[in-house]
Amino acid sequence: MKQLPHEQLIILHNQISVYSTRDAMRRKLITEFAQTFDISIATVRRQLKVCTTLSCNRRIDFNKPRIISADIMQYYCKLIAALKLRTSNKKGRHLSTIRCIKILEEHGIETDGKLVKVPTGLLKKSTINRYLKSWGFDDKSLRIEPTVVRFEAKHSNDCWQFDFSRSDLKSIGNNKETLMLASVVDDKSGVLYSEYHEVTGENVMTTLKFLFNAMAPKKEAGILFQGIPKMIYTDNGVFAKSALFNRVMKSLGIELKCHLPRKTDGRRTTARSKGKVERSNRTVKESFETLYHLHKPSNIKEANSWLHNYVKQYNMMRHRRENKSRIEVWKNSLPQEGFQKMCSWKHFCKFVHEPEKRVVGSDACVNINGVKYQLTGDMAGSEVTLLHGIIDQELHIEFNNRYLGPFYPASGPVPLHGYRKFKKSDKEKRADEVENIASGLTVPVSILNDGDMVTQQSLSLANIVNEEELPHIPFDETRSLEFNNKIEAKAAIAKYLGRALSELNNIQRMHIESIVNKTLNQKFVFEEISNYFTPKLVTTLTEESKCI
Repeated sequence: MKQLPHEQLIILHNQISVYSTRDAMRRKLITEFAQTFDISIATVRRQLKVCTTLSCNRRIDFNKPRIISADIMQYYCKLIAALKLRTSNKKGRHLSTIRCIKILEEHGIETDGKLVKVPTGLLKKSTINRYLKSWGFDDKSLRIEPTVVRFEAKHSNDCWQFDFSRSDLKSIGNNKETLMLASVVDDKSGVLYSEYHEVTGENVMTTLKFLFNAMAPKKEAGILFQGIPKMIYTDNGVFAKSALFNRVMKSLGIELKCHLPRKTDGRRTTARSKGKVERSNRTVKESFETLYHLHKPSNIKEANSWLHNYVKQYNMMRHRRENKSRIEVWKNSLPQEGFQKMCSWKHFCKFVHEPEKRVVGSDACVNINGVKYQLTGDMAGSEVTLLHGIIDQELHIEFNNRYLGPFYPASGPVPLHGYRKFKKSDKEKRADEVENIASGLTVPVSILNDGDMVTQQSLSLANIVNEEELPHIPFDETRSLEFNNKIEAKAAIAKYLGRALSELNNIQRMHIESIVNKTLNQKFVFEEISNYFTPKLVTTLTEESKCI
């Protein structure tokens, strides 16, 4: 018998159900249907009856346990579901239903301060599995996540979502470094800015260079996206944990927000690729990078040029909610005061410097990782703050509240019988001036005979004041110094001995304890410790030596 499609039978059933049972139109519709599929009217009626007839006959105790009550069965199902959940690992493996039943029967489960055991043979695997699924205690139902709540920034540049993603191109040419796609998306408008970078991983330097390019004005015409965002939202990458990256973000006034660590918010997946930037990366890979099967870029510069052309097209597409393009929404949604413009590259490099204090050598050089950098002569012997160039690979100096540099490696020592002279610094000029004054300086000899009249008058006045009886508290010179408590005394003894008291044996510690209990006088304590721990020469006199 030819089996008809269920969808067509349901459509036929809906058409004939409009008419009464003995209406001629019903027979006409069934006849036309049978002729269409080249079958008899009886076959249509038979299959129509099977397809559309629904049986609602069930037992009164359908889906209810018959041996024990529903409440007790539900309690046992909860215990088994909890045991499975407690024994689950990261891959979702847990105890089987049979094993859980055996544990309940043979050992029992302690919960709420009582031991729950099940009579042997009461629970069956098929019964438990059916009720676990029916009552929503199965693994899939228990791992359900809360409903996701979408958010959107109020203004443009309020929040940028940032992410690194591996490009489907993998690499360009014979370069062994991985081709990464770095992207930022404005949360309000959905405007995208992306760049390719050849790196070995998500390092801090690549991240900072890309973010500077994203925030700075673009050289390519047609890309208006720029400015310093108020917040950057990203995943827990290596760069997000870097102290240097966080210091640069703080210097720019950017708040850094990362995903919550895994398993810190209940059943909700905290770090998952569901954001706007991940969706933009997927669009780039599906709509743009698939064209690399037809034409591959020859170098990274060409790849970025092609990518920026696509980014312009992407930003001209319709916004997800408003009937405008993404770039129009970005321009219209800027704050009333406008966007915060990015600083220059030179000023940005100052944020990326690693500060280190160092004393400059007598040759006005500092040694950094085996490389000597030549500074100015006035810095010789002075303490300066080195600002290591991480992006520009140059050395800058903070000296006397001035920012100086860049400085470069020294050319090395001069040849024998050669000569190199530094320009005199202001410090040297002041020293030479004072030396010239000192060389021609003289005073009259009367200073040795008569002395200073002002000084003599001051001394005579001081003697008059000393002769007067002023109120005072006399100092008790007979009072000896004492420790404040036993702990301070023991700490001083340990420092005197040059070792911890715990390293001494029991007899030595007991002797120290007896000394401290007797007195806290510093002089007495140190005399006793010195006498006890000073090595003594012990000689044994023989009878002959005694006679001598």
